Amino acid sequence: MEAKSKALSALLHRTAIDDHEEILKACSTALKTSKGDLEILYTRVIALLKLERHDDALAAIEEGGYQLKEKTKVERAYALYKTGQLEEAKKLAKSIGDNRGARHVEAQASYRSEDFNSASAVYRALSEDKQSEENDLRINSSATDANLEWSNQGDLVEKKKHSREDLELFETAYNAACASIARGELQQGGVLLKRAHDTTDLCMSNEDLTDDEKEAEVLAIRVQQLFVLSSLGKGEEARSLASNISTERLSDASTVKVAQNNAIAARIDQSNPHLNRRLLDAKANLPATDKLFKYQEGVLQQNSLSLDLQAQKPQSVIKTTETILNKAQPSTSPYINALSVLNASAHAQGELANFGLKKILPLFEKRPVDLGLAMTIIQLYVLTNNHGSAINIMDKLINHLSKSAKPSDQDVLHAPGLIALQVSLYSSQNRRSQIRTTLARAASYWRRKSKAPTSLLQAAGTTLLDSPEPEHQAIAREIFSILHQSDPASRLATAGFIASHAQASPSSITETDLSALPPLSEQIQGIDIDALEKAGVLALPNVPSTTISSTRKRQLEDLQKPKKKRIRFSKRPKDFDPDKKMDPERWLPLQDRSSYRPSRKKGKRKEGERERTQGGVAGGDKMMEKGGEVVKGAEKVGGGGGKGKGKKKGKR
Repeated sequence: MEAKSKALSALLHRTAIDDHEEILKACSTALKTSKGDLEILYTRVIALLKLERHDDALAAIEEGGYQLKEKTKVERAYALYKTGQLEEAKKLAKSIGDNRGARHVEAQASYRSEDFNSASAVYRALSEDKQSEENDLRINSSATDANLEWSNQGDLVEKKKHSREDLELFETAYNAACASIARGELQQGGVLLKRAHDTTDLCMSNEDLTDDEKEAEVLAIRVQQLFVLSSLGKGEEARSLASNISTERLSDASTVKVAQNNAIAARIDQSNPHLNRRLLDAKANLPATDKLFKYQEGVLQQNSLSLDLQAQKPQSVIKTTETILNKAQPSTSPYINALSVLNASAHAQGELANFGLKKILPLFEKRPVDLGLAMTIIQLYVLTNNHGSAINIMDKLINHLSKSAKPSDQDVLHAPGLIALQVSLYSSQNRRSQIRTTLARAASYWRRKSKAPTSLLQAAGTTLLDSPEPEHQAIAREIFSILHQSDPASRLATAGFIASHAQASPSSITETDLSALPPLSEQIQGIDIDALEKAGVLALPNVPSTTISSTRKRQLEDLQKPKKKRIRFSKRPKDFDPDKKMDPERWLPLQDRSSYRPSRKKGKRKEGERERTQGGVAGGDKMMEKGGEVVKGAEKVGGGGGKGKGKKKGKR
């Protein structure tokens, strides 16, 4: 065994130290006479890895047997990582134990599998032990933080502000720029990108990098600059930069893909959607070791579907999106909800407002828990100023989610963004009780979670603190107790804690809590009272409390008075006098008005009609009863024909 190793050493001495092909040939020659030699097999594996023949390295390890597998655990984990078998690589690297090389492989495999939180934890642990790869750890840690921001996990990032050390290397400056852009700080990101570009110019003379590697570094910065310019609305500058981006010489397939997408997006308003679709599909197959991240793939797919909509291919968009949506669960994922919006747009076929709603509303009956579809319908209702129907759609979505017992559905039901939308819709209708109920329900759900959204708890506690309901007051006290305990330095949490416990349990408020708030003199310092009065601020008069209460009562009565309605010009009569008070009963029929009185002539006319009734007794109302007989009064009644003969006066 020792003689074989000496023979191998003699062979290796005759080769150049960097010529791994010669080393591999020497190992193959030695293995013909010394099969199973562990040292030769191990050297062969290292040579294959150096030549980036990772599949051949894995095959060589499998052929070498159990002893070689045990000796090459780190190398095998690295080969698994380079061939895209990320989960196997992470599992094997974790099982190795306290080995710095294995920790690096674990972090890299976690990073490529988009487990950025685990990768960040590994890099932090490696950074605690200062070694020669300190710069590499800084670069990789900053890249991990940037991807946490891009993947909407920015709350896990410990370092939000860049330091002076981050600007020393173009890699760390570029990563800091990416993190700022992901947080929406576009101006800051643009400044950092310029700094990264300047430092890249300095490293272009570095002989350690090949020409392709230098060009790849510059291209990555230009692609991000193009994204920033497009996001800021600087179309002309973005198109000018896009025309200067060349990707022919680059081997970094993922960077080329992103560059093509951003260049197409920069000139999308003045080009052919069919041609853009063809350009976007170019070089679609990426190698396993250079895949795009999921959030990047989602954006590229959305752009592809948007181009299909512009090219009048709605059925293709419907088929593609429904294949994914039918398998998806209720989620707050931007990717899933963006596909829902594209699906609704394809069904609406470019129609907006009421015409689009008629085509989209039947979809909501089929997918009542589709968050993206519900948001689209609500947005269309809001655009048509129909907040009541928007609230009805929101209530239907909430009711369907409430019936589910899945923990994931409950997280969606109480998602801070969805709660904020509910509060906004209820505020448009001044539904204060529903706002309090919604916030109380969400706060009751999240306050028992380990990672509760602080902004939601603050909004809920502030709103419920003004509620007259004792139950809401109790929830507010518990919320501010949790916030004050988790962050005693927060003035908002301290002020809420004092306000919520002032009446219920004043003994729980300490002097430290009171001293943490600024005194009233500091808060009103610098306020010019005379200037406020001159600007129109009314001062409270020096009157007794009874007068103040009566004044407030009159103010409430004035508020309760109905406002004077404005009459349209087209409905005004010719003799309309705006100063004259109009009769509020002017639209009622005459007999329904309070001023109506029936005329007397009308009653007499009815009386005469009764006398002329056929079969009745004429003058019946003037007949008198006398001596048991009915005697007719002295009223003349007209006869039938000729003139009546009367008796002559005087003697016969």
